[in-house]
Amino acid sequence: MTRTSGNQLRDRIVRSVCAVLAVLTVVGGLVAGGTAGWLPVTTMAVAVLGALAVAGWRERVRTAPVALAVAAASALGTVCGDPPVQRQSTGLVTLVEIAATLLLLCLLARYAALRTAQVLCPVLGVLASMVILRLQVPPTLLEAAAQSAFFALGAITAGAVGGYLRGLELRRLRSVREARRHQRLELARDLHDFVAHDVSGIVVLAQAAQVVGVDRPEKVLPILHQIEAAGLQALASMDRTVRMLDDSAGGGRAAAGEGAPQTYGLPDIADVLDRFRGAGRAEVRADIALTPEQTARVPREVASTAHRIVVEALTNIRRHAGATPLVTVSVSVRHEPEPEAPVLAVSVVNSVPSISEPGGGLLGDGGRHGGGGTGLAGLVERADALGGRLEYGPHGDGGWRVAATLPLD
Repeated sequence: MTRTSGNQLRDRIVRSVCAVLAVLTVVGGLVAGGTAGWLPVTTMAVAVLGALAVAGWRERVRTAPVALAVAAASALGTVCGDPPVQRQSTGLVTLVEIAATLLLLCLLARYAALRTAQVLCPVLGVLASMVILRLQVPPTLLEAAAQSAFFALGAITAGAVGGYLRGLELRRLRSVREARRHQRLELARDLHDFVAHDVSGIVVLAQAAQVVGVDRPEKVLPILHQIEAAGLQALASMDRTVRMLDDSAGGGRAAAGEGAPQTYGLPDIADVLDRFRGAGRAEVRADIALTPEQTARVPREVASTAHRIVVEALTNIRRHAGATPLVTVSVSVRHEPEPEAPVLAVSVVNSVPSISEPGGGLLGDGGRHGGGGTGLAGLVERADALGGRLEYGPHGDGGWRVAATLPLD
């Protein structure tokens, strides 16, 4: 909102200045026409008014017709001129026309369509370098070419400035597109990590309902309640992720702090463990050795990454090692010897699954990569970006371990 208001104010100021200069150009031309000559004054007025129109109203004015009109007027003035001209006022009017033509050339290189700029900028550059021939024609063709080439340096400079500004704008637009692409990928990863966790729980509960439904139908209703809760949690995760994306794009609610959703953090890990424990048969041991003061000191991005690591590790256990009897989750703050700085240590370890039960296979390659999603491979990149590391692999006699250290500085 502030940026838009600033742009509107800047545009109004530029348009006001251009309007004042346009009026002064017309009045000055009428005054100087009798002494400087009406032809030089007319070509000067066309060049100045064209440059001011593009500078102040480029969204409403078609740049190509304006540039063509200026080029035609300049060419007509050069062809129909009658040098040598000794009047000082004529020389001054000619210099003003050259400056206006160079300004228009710069604006074309900056704002016009690429093909239009490629065609019209060289034409205006050649005409601007030849305007000086209206005042005096050198005795030889070689001297005339050298004089025009010298004044062409101004046109080259104006085109280079406009092209440089265009390049800066293109790089900015590419950066914006890349940021939006990264944001979409982050949204996809969030939905993968959070929703896949809840959906896998729904699948496990549905399988359990099929098993117990035949012999113990009274056990089905509680399982259905758990399925309903897991489904509502998945919907809430999607809604929360999308709302966080809206607020990060500049929503007024986030700026005002009125109920803006926050990213998941360390306190939410306990809820994740409770839901994992309720949807399966594994014993879950939680070792979260953090005081409230330590939790408050953990940066939000680090806390969010730790939560994501726990969610992804538990999701992989549920999908690829559902028959594991024991899962241990540890979160603590410790000091690493290299470098000497506090880090948040997160680990999720599951024991070897029972091969006699369904879902008792090891995690294998699918667990490492989250079953085809971004999974732990994406979290490795996220941990690296924070200056930490994430490792995963076999543990003990057939279990699996996911461990990460994330710096707190």
